[in-house]
Amino acid sequence: MQNGYKTKSRSYIMDFFEAHKEQIVSAADIHHYLEENGKQVNLATIYRNLDKMTEEGILLKYKTAKDEHAVYQYTDGHPECHEHLHLQCVRCGRVIHLECGFMKDIRAHLEEHHGFALECSSSVLYGMCRECKEMESGSHEKNHE
Repeated sequence: MQNGYKTKSRSYIMDFFEAHKEQIVSAADIHHYLEENGKQVNLATIYRNLDKMTEEGILLKYKTAKDEHAVYQYTDGHPECHEHLHLQCVRCGRVIHLECGFMKDIRAHLEEHHGFALECSSSVLYGMCRECKEMESGSHEKNHE
């Protein structure tokens, strides 16, 4: 793909990320979604586009916890993603950008006390978002009544 040249495949992939802004997804997730929606895009083409979009700063690329495969996140107006951690809900998949002053304190502490420079652009902490916790606690309360 030359400077700014956009293919149909790339357009389909961008549409996917626009519709799934707060999720971290794999190439297989994108491929499955496109097939379900009648868009035939070769998996190798998806990977090629994901690599290019990562180079352009449109996407962030992470390795999964088990290092099985790469996953991707749309930066969507968060060009400073390399400066903060990301929180991912294990229940709904939502990604939260941890953009607060506390991040500077965490990074400084790790550097000063542990000699460790945190690479935030590929750092994801896993847990449960507020909405999912509330839904879960609501279902526990109903089960205990």
